[in-house]
Formats: sequence, structure tokens, C-alpha cells
Amino acid sequence: MADELELLRSADPVPPDGPRFGDGPLDHDAERRLEQLLRDPGDELPGRPRARRGPLSDRRDPEGRLPGRVRDLLLPGPRRVRMAWGLVATAVVAALTLTLVLSGPSTPPAVAAPRPLVVETGSTPVALHRMAELASATAGTDDAPRLRKGTHVQSWSLGMSDDKPLITLPEERIVRWRADDSHTELVVATDPRHPGRPVLSDEGGEPHLVDDGHVLLYRTYPPSWSDAPPQSPPPRDPARLRAYLMEAQYTDTPLSTPELLDAMATLLDNWTLGARESAALAGLLAGAEGLRPVGRVTDRLGRRGQAYVNDTGGVRRMLIMDPATGAVLGLESTLEEPDPEYGVEEGAVMSYSAWMR
Repeated sequence: MADELELLRSADPVPPDGPRFGDGPLDHDAERRLEQLLRDPGDELPGRPRARRGPLSDRRDPEGRLPGRVRDLLLPGPRRVRMAWGLVATAVVAALTLTLVLSGPSTPPAVAAPRPLVVETGSTPVALHRMAELASATAGTDDAPRLRKGTHVQSWSLGMSDDKPLITLPEERIVRWRADDSHTELVVATDPRHPGRPVLSDEGGEPHLVDDGHVLLYRTYPPSWSDAPPQSPPPRDPARLRAYLMEAQYTDTPLSTPELLDAMATLLDNWTLGARESAALAGLLAGAEGLRPVGRVTDRLGRRGQAYVNDTGGVRRMLIMDPATGAVLGLESTLEEPDPEYGVEEGAVMSYSAWMR
């Protein structure tokens, strides 16, 4: 544990004397150092086998197996940093996790990995350009939803280790901004699929069972403001929104479809879109290559949606959109091939987000 702590301290992507707040976006140098940390942990530690390197979506080892790093599948923004630490710590705490979750033959797991969403048999796929038309029509109504800074999201993220079974941590996060540019963040451990059941939490770095709805974090942040994406308001035009998302991802090159979906998740983790912003996003997604309609699904919050799938680098990303308004409801990432070394089966859900108003 001390070695991992030292790695994190030496990387120090947000030093206490840095010009940015700790909860704000990382600058380019910080992103570079964090990327190095995520790719190289364990390479130089004595007595530890060399870590497999490279993001899961585009690298395999000489035997063709999928690598264990899941950085590209974790939700963007502050949770990406927090979950990266979770992956480092998983190997250390997995034994305790198993004791808590699998404590006896008659004790069901407190948290089980969610099954992939299933497209309803016989449902009719709706083209993305049609969804963009619906979103534009919604934006023109008098009672159309308005843009609001902050988010309300339910998420699942999968933690992996070299020699222990997987763990899945479900959380619900609500961020609300005030008129003076201060904001609050509330994070609770909860799984809407099993209301009232205990939930596995890694609060304080020690996995343990907590009650459904247990508060993991409640914090008020002082006033802060930025004119850089994703803190600045998103534009209402697809072309300008594309440039906005590129800036939010710290790149000046066009985004691939997987990168676009990750950038979209970053946006929705910071803003609750209004109808006009949702129309711009739907128009942008309608032009994405390799994002095909597959039919109707019911998401993990019981909402009906139209699903759109992209298969890239052994990862399937499923986008779920509201069939009535064209707004984005959720995003799921699953593996298309098994990785026996890590105990990951084909179709394992690596991450899932369901956004709400």
C-alpha cells in the first residue's frame, strides 16, 4: 500500500499550491502525469511483475488477451481520478471485500455486476437522424426543459485486480449549483435494482457493507467559475458543440465515436441539458460514424429508450436516448470478448451511467 501511495504522491496531478481548485479540471501537464500514473503503476516496484500497459480499448498482450487497465471505460471527470485509485487499491483490499460480500453459502452478494442491457425482441430501431428531429421539435415547445448546471446520475463502475474476483460499486451523485457560483455535491451508495439491500462501498479505502442510501460524500464548495469546457455552458449548435467537446477532452483533433461518447459523458456529468442543448447533442451524434440503431431497451431506472451501439477495440458502447424527446438517458460499456486471466466474461458491464433531471 505504501508503494501505491508514494506513486500517487509523486504524480500529484493537483498540487495544493497549484492555480486550480482540487475539484476543477486538470491542466495539460497534470493530464500527462496522471496518464503516466495510470499506465505505469507497478512497473518499477520491487518484487512485482511488470504491469500490462495501454488502455483496454486499443491494446492487447502478445497472446491476444485484453489488458486489465480500464481507464478508458471509467466515467470521465473527478470520478475517473477516484476510480483510478480504486483500481490501484483493489488488489490490496479484495480479500476483505470477498469476506464481506461472500460471507456464507446462503448470503447473496451485496452488489452483483449488472447484466448488459438487452434490446427488446422485435422492436423497431429508430435512426439517429430521426432522434435529432425529435429533439429539435422538443426544443421549439414553450415548456421545453432549460439548461441547468449540475448533474444527477446513477452509475456502476467495475474494479479489477490480477488475482481476485471483480467488484462493482454503484453510486448516485447529485451536484447542484447556487446563484453565488458555489455548489454542493452529494454521493450516496445505492443500487436501484435492489432497493433496501446493503450496498458495497469503498468509503475511506476500505470496502464494507453500508445501508442503502448511505451518504458517502456531502460537501459544499466555495464560489468558482471557469470559461473553459466543461465548466462553461455548452453551445446550442452541433458544430460548435463538437469544438466544445474537443476542448473538454484536451485535444485539437477530431473525436472518434468512442471519444465522442466519452466526451458526452463528461458533459452530462457537469450539466443537465436543456432541450436546445439536447438537440445540438443529438444532431452531433447523428453524424457519428459506426453508431447504429438496434432497437428499444429498458434502462436500469425502468425508463424506455432507443439504443445505439458502437463496437470498437473489443468494447461495445451502448447509447440510450429518450424516444419522445431525443435526450440522452444513459451510456453502457461492455466487453465483447472474455479475459480469463481477470475473470471477466464476454458481455461484462465495465461501466454504466444513467442521467436524470
